[in-house]
Formats: sequence, C-alpha cells, structure tokens
Amino acid sequence: MEILGYLASLLIGLSLGLIGGGGSILTVPVLVYLFGVDPVLATAYSLFIVGTTSLVGTYPKYKSGEVNLKTAIIFGIPSIIAVYFTRAVIVPAIPKEVFSIGDFVVTKALLMMILFAILMVFASVSMIRDKKKNTDEAQEQKFNYPMIILEGSLVGVLTGLVGAGGGFLIIPALVLLSKLPMKQAVGTSLLIIAAKSLIGFTGDLGTQTMDWTLLLSVTALAVVGIFAGNILSKKVSAASLKKGFGWFVLVMGIYIIIKELFFATPTGH
Repeated sequence: MEILGYLASLLIGLSLGLIGGGGSILTVPVLVYLFGVDPVLATAYSLFIVGTTSLVGTYPKYKSGEVNLKTAIIFGIPSIIAVYFTRAVIVPAIPKEVFSIGDFVVTKALLMMILFAILMVFASVSMIRDKKKNTDEAQEQKFNYPMIILEGSLVGVLTGLVGAGGGFLIIPALVLLSKLPMKQAVGTSLLIIAAKSLIGFTGDLGTQTMDWTLLLSVTALAVVGIFAGNILSKKVSAASLKKGFGWFVLVMGIYIIIKELFFATPTGH
C-alpha cells in the first residue's frame, strides 16, 4: 500500500503541473487510504504538501508574468487569516464525537472525510463542465472588495477544514471579482494557495504530532511530479485531461461517501 501511496504522491504533483489545479483533491484520500494517516492529521499534512508544490509551481508562472501580486495580496490576506484561525481554533474545538443518530455516531474523522468527499464532487463537476470563456484579453482591473474579502474568507475556512487548495473556487473568483485574464488567474491562484496552505499548516504545529519523514517524502515526490507535469503539459491537451481527471475525482468522491457512511468503521478508528 505504501508503494502505491508513493506512486500516487507523484500523481498529485503531475496533475497540478498538467492541469494547473485539482491535484490537491487527491492528497487527503492518498494519505488516509494508502498511508493509513488519521483524517484530521491528513488535512494538516495536505496543507503542507499542497502549499509546497503550489509554491514551486508559482515560480515559472511568476517568471512568465502570470502572477498578479496586488490581487494575490488583496485576496490572500482574508484567506490566510481564515485558514490559520480554522486550523488553530476551529478544528481542535470539534469534539471527537460530533453527534449521533441512533447507533450511528458521526465522529470528527468521519465528518472530515464526508466534507472532503462533498468538496471532491463539487470540484469534479467544475472540472468536467469547465466552460472557460477566453478571458485572456486585457481588461481594466477593478476590485470588488466586499466580495473578495467574503470569498477569500470562505475559501480560507474551507481550506482549513478539508486541507484542499480550493483552486477551482479561487480561479473563477479572480476572473469575475478582480477581472484577471485566465492565465494570470491560474498563476495568481497558485501563489494564494501556497501562502494560505503553508501559513494554515503552522496553525497545526502546536496541536498535532507530525511524521516529518512521511510528510517530506510525499512532498518531494509531489514536487517531482509538478516538474514532470509542466513538461508534459506542453505536449498534451490540458482540456481533455482536465475532463478525464474530473470524472476520476467524481468517482473517488462518491466512493469515499459510500465507504465512510455504509462500510466498516469510520476512518481513523
């Protein structure tokens, strides 16, 4: 299972490099099902892995002029505050047993996995439909500040709860709310994801015991994957890949919901 886990770690980076997002949605299931990591701890590990790979992926985008720093700061600040607060305060405050219906007990671990699976389903639909309008022509940049703060905070809380980057939420928000061209939105979203994920991860350092060997091994493989993905992306159609990956994520999301709700004991017990 561990060998499968390391191969899947490469796939996380590969998908990030190939389709510029969505790869982070694989991180928690890989950690939980292939490495046997507790779901709550897996969401913390995921923040570090996603943050580091996104940061590495940002560099070539920045060199190509595809990162808008002003937008990254305006959108990133509420997002970073929200994700740090969620990891440092909200997640530790969730009780081990959240509620029960008859004999069925909803544990913290189960709740995390179900929330994550629901996010996977939403992300997959966004990847499958992916009706990108070609908004690469330059527009006058305007900031809808109240909406940017609200969206940034919501994405931050969501990232904090489930450990995913949320690129599929950030990219449309940057296009619609700050009028960025699509290529700049992708590059800028990587920087926002990197900053909020890595800073959010620091919120766990006082509350979780980290297996740094596992964490750094998976991160290193994901980084290798993102380089390989960047090279391959020049040779293959990202649009068809994204759709195929979207269907894969949808099946995975439904599988997790069915497995966690109807089979075996809740993960992590």
